[in-house]
Amino acid sequence: MLGVIGVLIALALVMYLAYRGWGIIPASLICALIVLITNGGGLWNGLATNYGDGFKYFAGTYFLLFILGSLFGKVMGDTGSASSISYKLIDWLGTKRVILIMLLATVVLTYGGVSLFVVIFTVYPIGMVLFKQANVPKRILCASVVAGAGTFTMTALPGTPQIQNIIPAQILGTTPMAAPVLGIIASLVMFFLCLFYLNREARLAADNNESYELGVTGTGLELAAADRADLPDWRIALLPIVLVIGIIVVLKGKMDPLASVAVAMSVATLVCYLSNMKKIQNPVKVLTEGISIGIMPLINTSAIVGFGFVVQKVPAFQSFVNFALGLSFDPIISAVFATNIVAGITGSSSGGLSIFLKTMGPEYLNLGVNPEVLHRISAIASGGLDTLPHCGGIITVLMVMGLTHKQAYKGIFITSVLIPIVAVIVCVILAMMGVK
Repeated sequence: MLGVIGVLIALALVMYLAYRGWGIIPASLICALIVLITNGGGLWNGLATNYGDGFKYFAGTYFLLFILGSLFGKVMGDTGSASSISYKLIDWLGTKRVILIMLLATVVLTYGGVSLFVVIFTVYPIGMVLFKQANVPKRILCASVVAGAGTFTMTALPGTPQIQNIIPAQILGTTPMAAPVLGIIASLVMFFLCLFYLNREARLAADNNESYELGVTGTGLELAAADRADLPDWRIALLPIVLVIGIIVVLKGKMDPLASVAVAMSVATLVCYLSNMKKIQNPVKVLTEGISIGIMPLINTSAIVGFGFVVQKVPAFQSFVNFALGLSFDPIISAVFATNIVAGITGSSSGGLSIFLKTMGPEYLNLGVNPEVLHRISAIASGGLDTLPHCGGIITVLMVMGLTHKQAYKGIFITSVLIPIVAVIVCVILAMMGVK
């Protein structure tokens, strides 16, 4: 029991400290110590091995993606490409639709196979110009990116290549198109609720004279002001982003997904630089600063993943898993609760989804649960409590934008926690009526 209480205290504390502006590294270490002490684990083994393994796993796996992504964002910004695309979008749709523009931009990228960790570096330079021109607070830009990349295109939209849609297919023997009606309905619910909420927030911000502001943490990417006449043609500016999506699609199934993204980002960055060489006076400085911008988000996200590894290795974690998997509800309802609980503890949608399906998936199928319905419901459910304040993806987004939890997390919580939970409730009701 003490171990369970320790895990709960540590989870609550890491969220509280993050919200209060503590650095993620000290917060994660303190909370990891609480978990280890209350669970009777060896402190050295828990920190040097378990925390260290989690840190090394994430940093090693995503190192290239973070530095290439941040370099791509830096080059897109310094060449004026991001500004050029932004101004053209404003010409077409106007400043009143900047939120819709950001939602659609992130939807296209994520449905094209680009992960959230890359999307943030790709669309943020464009979003900065859009939201600054419209004078919409950056906290709403932050929530818009998360809503577009971390909700329905991640879990609900049939055919999405995101890992949260692939895990159920691999375990249950379904396809990424499983339960298309439920997936489309959930996607529409999330899209329109997010759009309504974000537009409402923008109106309230305008009424309160709240304006666009620069990041305050000193870690984010910012763009210098540029004369529109000096910007590259928008079609040339758009080419690198088209290349990112195109190369990922072409290389799908031909090489490791992370490697294909690295290739795509490298080629796109090189093309962006070569087509705008005259606009970059000091390429070495751009290279150095671009890579450096990606390092701190990588380290901070790795730290919280290390904390998650510590939690998963103690006996109390299995108690949570057993509790979640032992809920005596209808199988579909149990799937929603169990997936959310584990995803919330691990701070990972894919982690919660994988643990639930590997443990209970076969048993639920033996009970006669439709595999397509289980696929779609569990996938959507994994996108609920996964984005609590200690989620690695959220920490990355905040770090890149130079924002704090206190500034921006409210919007993130509503768009990526509450609204997906509403969507999965709708899907559960429909599934019980036989819709799939």
